[in-house]
Amino acid sequence: MNLTREEILAECARMCKNTLMETLDITYCDVGKDYLTAKMPVTSKVYQPDGVLHGGAMVALAESVGSAASFIFLDAKDSYVRGIEISANHVKSIKKGYVFAKAEIVHKGRTTQLWDIKIRDEEDNLISIVKLTTIALPKNK
Repeated sequence: MNLTREEILAECARMCKNTLMETLDITYCDVGKDYLTAKMPVTSKVYQPDGVLHGGAMVALAESVGSAASFIFLDAKDSYVRGIEISANHVKSIKKGYVFAKAEIVHKGRTTQLWDIKIRDEEDNLISIVKLTTIALPKNK
């Protein structure tokens, strides 16, 4: 895609309407040549019962940013992008503020892609490390 940074972020925001990303208040906030970053507020809406950020919410954030990055960087307008494997290691708890997930490409194949996604807090502390594999499937016309 030959879009500006602002156009890419606007497209990501458009894709979030009426989705899990909107439910979790995930917003895309930065994009570069080989990365995409999204943020999510840490509130009671995404807590586990003991009042810290739920690991499943972090995985949803990671898959959201990685899949969006695949769509953008593959110029996948004629493809469906799907996550096919995800693995997360949660290394620190968080109770408030925002978490930021930065997806960086490790392998960019025509069909499968491998993403390294680091989730950090506002002070740049590592919260979670996620590996995501996506697949681009052609749309049937």
